[in-house]
Amino acid sequence: MKYGALEAGGTKMVLAVADENLRILARESLPTRTPEETMPAMIEFFRKQEVDALGIGSFGPLDLNPISPTYGYIAKTPKLSWCDYPLMPAFKKALSVPCLLDTDVNAAALAEAKLGAARGLKNCVYVTVGTGVGAGIYCEGQLVHGLMHPEFGHILLAPHPDDPMPQGICPYHRGCLEGLAAGPAIEKRWGVSAKELPPDHPAWKMEAHYLAQMCVTALMTVSPEKIILGGGVMSQRHLFPMIWRETERLLGGYLAPVKDVSALIVPPACFPDSGLIGSLLLAKMAKEERRA
Repeated sequence: MKYGALEAGGTKMVLAVADENLRILARESLPTRTPEETMPAMIEFFRKQEVDALGIGSFGPLDLNPISPTYGYIAKTPKLSWCDYPLMPAFKKALSVPCLLDTDVNAAALAEAKLGAARGLKNCVYVTVGTGVGAGIYCEGQLVHGLMHPEFGHILLAPHPDDPMPQGICPYHRGCLEGLAAGPAIEKRWGVSAKELPPDHPAWKMEAHYLAQMCVTALMTVSPEKIILGGGVMSQRHLFPMIWRETERLLGGYLAPVKDVSALIVPPACFPDSGLIGSLLLAKMAKEERRA
């Protein structure tokens, strides 16, 4: 049995093949160009590997409604050449194997729930903070969809009182999480990349303020047993204690079960392959669904 995985990102496509124990046998990375340029090489990779099922964790937005005529399509995305592209149907047609598609962050949440930082739990939220902000939700053992899929990057926040850019940079919303806390927002606000800011820079206190608001919103809405924070911005590990303190302050003692915020809000255990491992798990699910 061979499982194929595609982690489809805005800048690169990461492909892998694994055995039934999810041991990776082959791996390749391709730049994300247009579908006409990128899809043939990806299809050829999985054909040569003779995969039995394929799991895809992709950038979005995605149509994940199984009864929709555009199920498995990438919807209106900033990657204009991929707008309304039938990503999963194209692979199913080319490979003739079971396929399952979800968001890249839902795939990462699945990996962390099954094999990583939330292993053994029924509820977790995985948030990536990088070029954008996205979240995957694993609730009572299931990945959450709905009208579309979670879009935590666009929840609205109270601005920090000292923020020189309280409106953020999102073209759709004033003061949303992505517009205030993603990597490009940090760079726009301070004039340098987040990677160049020292740990004592006021940027990090502000960043913790925004990410803590997100954590509190998650706790008050979907009640996760673990909040996993990944992505490029979260490689600044000194952020975690700041987020813990600010989350505790904002909670104000309201949630009695929260005894140790540092054990609740954690980095990913499957980093940097959470999305890829989750895509392999999606492939396994696709194969099992076919058998059922």
